[in-house]
Amino acid sequence: MSTVRRAWWLQRDLLVWLMLPLLAVVAATGAVGTFTAQRLTDKAFDRWLLDTARSVAAQVRFPDGHAHLDLPAATEAVLGYDEIDQVYFSVSEAGQLLAGQHGIPHTGTRHASYRAGEAFDAFYAGHAVRVAAARIPGASEDSKVLVLVAETTRKRQRAQNEVLMMLVPVGALLLAAAAAIGFAVRRTLNPLEAIAARWNERSHASLQPIAADDMPRELMPFATALNDLLARIRAMLTREQQFAATVAHQLRTPLAGLQLGVTRAAEAGDLESSRQVLGELGNTVQRTARMVQQLLALGRLDPEVRGNLSFVPTDLAALAHDVGSTFLEFAASRSITLELDAPAEPVMVRLQPELFSEALGNLLDNALRYTQEGGAVLIGFDTSPPSIRVSDNGPGVPKELYEAVFERFVRGQHVAGEGSGLGLAIVRDIAALHGATVTLSQGALGGACVTIRFAQAEV
Repeated sequence: MSTVRRAWWLQRDLLVWLMLPLLAVVAATGAVGTFTAQRLTDKAFDRWLLDTARSVAAQVRFPDGHAHLDLPAATEAVLGYDEIDQVYFSVSEAGQLLAGQHGIPHTGTRHASYRAGEAFDAFYAGHAVRVAAARIPGASEDSKVLVLVAETTRKRQRAQNEVLMMLVPVGALLLAAAAAIGFAVRRTLNPLEAIAARWNERSHASLQPIAADDMPRELMPFATALNDLLARIRAMLTREQQFAATVAHQLRTPLAGLQLGVTRAAEAGDLESSRQVLGELGNTVQRTARMVQQLLALGRLDPEVRGNLSFVPTDLAALAHDVGSTFLEFAASRSITLELDAPAEPVMVRLQPELFSEALGNLLDNALRYTQEGGAVLIGFDTSPPSIRVSDNGPGVPKELYEAVFERFVRGQHVAGEGSGLGLAIVRDIAALHGATVTLSQGALGGACVTIRFAQAEV
């Protein structure tokens, strides 16, 4: 099942592929900034809390083998005072509260360990607090004195917000970069649209090459390809005009002959005269049909349609046998011996059977027309490299005309009847289409010998 590709927008794709990395940078910057702000504020405030806890722990005494903490009321007031946050503390040994408030959590979330102690998040007295815990040796070897200092997180949150505000200029720069990317994409694509509009306008009026001096270097291959396409279109139109002129020129004479023959047949006074004129008309119709066939073959050799041809492995000897059998009646009418000298093994090549049959038919038609009555035409083969040759015992072709006879509308000498001069030109073009070469030489029968030689055999 074939899939239909939808049209896409280059500007949209450029913006997407440029903006996605930018958005990723923005997201990463925000995440890293948030983490960094929290990390910095946590470290700063955790150390302050731990310093406070260590200061309180330094006031613990062991006068009678038990821990005692005697803090003046003023000192406790100082510990609990803060303009923004509320501060709580407790000092305990073996679960016994020595000073401070009851119920401050001993554990929580987001633990952080430091040399002076640890810190963690918890809830106390209905508030989210950050707790710093410091431990010192107790009165006995097995006991520890635990000092907890808890503080609400308003100052921390405010400090984090202030750090994050420092990222605002970065965000502004990223937004400016996004705007710059959008502007650059639009500015880059505007010349493309202008060039396309100019080319579209010019191409409707002329197929001449379009100047590409004022465009970016990256577009030069595109401009070259477009100008090459225009050149191919001009060449194709020129070939079509030449072909139309050729058809008109080549058909004018036989059509005039047909018209004259019809007039003569209408004016014939008896049956014998009518039969004679009708016989001449039949010959003219036959020549006209052959000419039309050659003109159609010539039209199929246009370079623009060659890519649609399919080449298949084919036995040259078998193909020559089939084509030669269609000329047996014509050869017999002129008492010419038409012989096929086929090898024991197939001569396999890749070719387009219909086109190559046309080329081989042209060679046989030329050989039979050039050969006098009672003569001979031989079809021979070679296997390395694979080749096919058609030779006769006709008058041959002078060496100085070996190349000229392959041009269009050039006819050899001593040819019987009227011809178009297209036969060998068509053979040359078809051979070139198959990667083969065509040569003309003197054959073993004494007349002309045309050889089509392929590059390699079909494996």
